[in-house]
Amino acid sequence: MEYNILKTKISYLKGVGPKRAELLQQECGIYNFGQMLVYFPFRYVDRSKYYKINELQNVNTEVQLKGKFTRFENVGSGKGQRLIGYLQDETGVVEIVWFRGGRWILDKIKVNKEYMIFGKPTSFNRKINITHPEVELLSVYKNSGAKGIQPVYKVTETLKKKFLNTKAIAKITLNLINEVKDFIPETLPTDIVSKLNLLSRKEALVNIHHPQSHEVLSKAIYRLKFEEIFFFQMNLIKKKVFRQKNYGAQFPIVGDIFNTFYNEKLPFELTNAQKKVIKEIRRDLGKGTQMNRLLQGDVGSGKTLVALMSMLIAVDNQCQAALMAPTEILAIQHYKSISKMVDGLPIRVELLTGSTKTAKRREIDEGLRDGYVHILVGTHALIEDSVQFQNLALVIIDEQHRFGVAQRAKMWKKNSVAPHILVMTATPIPRSLAMTLYGDMDYSVIDELPPGRKPVKTYHLFDSSRLKVFSFMRKQIEKGQQIYIVYPLIEESKNLDLKDLMDGYDSITRDFPKPKYQISIVHGRMSAEAKEYEMQRFVKGETNIMVATTVIEVGVDVPNASVMVIENAERFGLSQLHQLRGRVGRGAEQSHCILMTKDKLSADARKRIATMVDSSDGFVIAKVDMEIRGPGDLDGTQQSGIAELKIANLLTDGNIVSLARKCALELLEDDPELEKPEHIRILDKLKDINSNKLNWGNII
Repeated sequence: MEYNILKTKISYLKGVGPKRAELLQQECGIYNFGQMLVYFPFRYVDRSKYYKINELQNVNTEVQLKGKFTRFENVGSGKGQRLIGYLQDETGVVEIVWFRGGRWILDKIKVNKEYMIFGKPTSFNRKINITHPEVELLSVYKNSGAKGIQPVYKVTETLKKKFLNTKAIAKITLNLINEVKDFIPETLPTDIVSKLNLLSRKEALVNIHHPQSHEVLSKAIYRLKFEEIFFFQMNLIKKKVFRQKNYGAQFPIVGDIFNTFYNEKLPFELTNAQKKVIKEIRRDLGKGTQMNRLLQGDVGSGKTLVALMSMLIAVDNQCQAALMAPTEILAIQHYKSISKMVDGLPIRVELLTGSTKTAKRREIDEGLRDGYVHILVGTHALIEDSVQFQNLALVIIDEQHRFGVAQRAKMWKKNSVAPHILVMTATPIPRSLAMTLYGDMDYSVIDELPPGRKPVKTYHLFDSSRLKVFSFMRKQIEKGQQIYIVYPLIEESKNLDLKDLMDGYDSITRDFPKPKYQISIVHGRMSAEAKEYEMQRFVKGETNIMVATTVIEVGVDVPNASVMVIENAERFGLSQLHQLRGRVGRGAEQSHCILMTKDKLSADARKRIATMVDSSDGFVIAKVDMEIRGPGDLDGTQQSGIAELKIANLLTDGNIVSLARKCALELLEDDPELEKPEHIRILDKLKDINSNKLNWGNII
């Protein structure tokens, strides 16, 4: 009975009907009572307080006043015509302004009668006024029950035009609560509700829509945030527990290849963070259960070296390893880097991409099946059915958010025993988001740079300073350094005022003429061979300047490149800017990143640029990125379901994430299969979430 009523079609709710139901479905995705119940207000207005007119200075929210209109006058003409009413209380007078409906207002509102006014004060010509407010006779308003803390719902223009404004939605939810409040089931275990002093689900849902007080509203919001994150965490941890039961190849030894590499070929001394992560991975690989670990490290922190040393453990145990990268450029970079580091060791490393020639592919396929190829580096080509391994036991995924779930799953099926999984990302993620986005994985962080690395100095300059920038570039080239110049577009756009790549290339060649200067150009529309040729010229030092689009965002490692100029930097996201800056600062010389922008910038663009200038900490940058864009817009979070959280905010609710995760872990330690009677409802919810792919907030 309790579930049936919540799944009742929304058209059957008092105040809705077929036409409104269709609108709610189209505009809000609301099909039933349960979905309406979790269509939460996004803010509230306090209608319990009356402001005095002399308190309106610097108020930036809606206010409620009571007073009498002393007179009205029509001002202006044509489109500028407006009706002004002068509202007076015991502290002063404020102008109430209407730009339309003047005749109707004059018929409805009379002087010297007491009215309630509700609206937002603004300043015009140094005078406070309120435009098109809500106006009601005070005596009528007092008897209407429309007082206290009022919910405000998000409504589209289409809904408003059909008279489904926030007031109408509030009235519908009140009807809904009256109908279903006795059938709202509790979803959390009694001991958690009691221990954390949470409101019941019924109390929380009633008060989220129609709060009795600010205190109860806060408790309702907390309860619903906790519940939402708790179920998300339960689902992730259940998956993690399931994976931990998966048998994985056990690597009992750290053998000669690893030790020879560590003692004789290590390119630089490992940082303490790298040592800690390798120990964590080594421990995982020795358990005999499948490793499923996220390795997070800022740009240049040495993740590839950790990945290689993990693969060497696999090779020492007569197993194969694969590293899958999202782009051919990055795959080639990894291949060359790894091949160089293991040169002289009895290891065969191969590269497989979409551009690999047929004869070479045949040779690689044979080597994989026979076990002669120990490490395979590549792109999506690795997941093709024709690619078969003799004994694949470790898969490393670089920048996993660029691969689809189905693509990643194909790699897991390359062996009869589930391979160990190590996912690497250079996109820093705040801990609260990582605990949710990657909650089904163990979590490692490399949070220090290799010794000798100097932070990149970052500057913000406007287009008017271009001659200064060119002068600086010439001086750096004279010192033997190389330079990247990155553009956001390949060809000119009529809609965006941007420096396009080809125009920029022409400009650079004029200011840096041959034969004194040599320039490479790379963009996404070039063939793989052409890109590789131009990049190799730059890597070998044959060209001084690389003019490129963001294809060099990842994958190019040129220690001699010490300057990064980013054109139209205001058009890039923080994560992209941080990744691009990470292409320099890889050598011993001091490196520089110059962010070029137009003079006029939006508030968000100014914040992004200022953050880049002030900080080189990827985690600080990620936090600001979340503040600006929200977690649902970050790379990789859309497919994870993070964007679907209805009420929790992963940026501000880190404490709730930690607590919900702790409670979920404790519950699953006590009852891994959720077999206890008091946990049956949790099991049902998890089945609903996974079988129906329900919206995370839609836990009805």
